[in-house]
Amino acid sequence: MNGEQVTLADSADTVGTLVGAVGAAGVFTLLIVIVWQVAATWRARMLAAREQQYKDLAAKYAQLLEDTVELQRRTAEGQQQTLNELTQTRLSVSSMEKMMREIE
Repeated sequence: MNGEQVTLADSADTVGTLVGAVGAAGVFTLLIVIVWQVAATWRARMLAAREQQYKDLAAKYAQLLEDTVELQRRTAEGQQQTLNELTQTRLSVSSMEKMMREIE
């Protein structure tokens, strides 16, 4: 009878060990899945933040491009005005030279 009790206790220990091993494997699997999901979420947030930075940079570039075009337009207008004034000045100087030659 003592032999049977030892066999039953030994079988209970084996089942308990097996249940413990399956439980530990389940806990480790759960931890791995949690860490994996946290990493995936973090990566998705980083990608979204990077995409938003690209959008902001593109908007800033578009604004700078518009400012540059406007500045070039103003510069061209200023150069045209300066050219017109210079042409008028040359005409005036030529007229004055012509009058001075006639006076001499």
